[in-house]
Amino acid sequence: MSPFATNAATIEGSLRALGARVAKLRLSRNLTQANVAREAGASVSSVKRLEAGENTSLETLLRVLGVLGLEQRLLESLPDPAVRPVERVRHGGRERQRARQAPEIVPKSTDWAWGEEDA
Repeated sequence: MSPFATNAATIEGSLRALGARVAKLRLSRNLTQANVAREAGASVSSVKRLEAGENTSLETLLRVLGVLGLEQRLLESLPDPAVRPVERVRHGGRERQRARQAPEIVPKSTDWAWGEEDA
């Protein structure tokens, strides 16, 4: 099995779990899918797809979470990128502007070097 297939299965499972949780939260607030769709400015089919764990837009997710009063909780679940004291010290107080790949470390083929022959 390829790493992509494993990752895709994990993503599909996460989407289903997220959809199930959104549906339970909606029901706990005694809201129908139509009510949530209307308040979110989304279609009922988009809300159904979200709750079924099918592919839907991030905008739909944010709108539905807003109706459920949970949009801010999603933002709070991500770490604040401004709080990185160790990285700031490493870069001399400068803010990172772009990412780059780490240099590839090529292992030595042997530990032998010129002038180290055994006598």
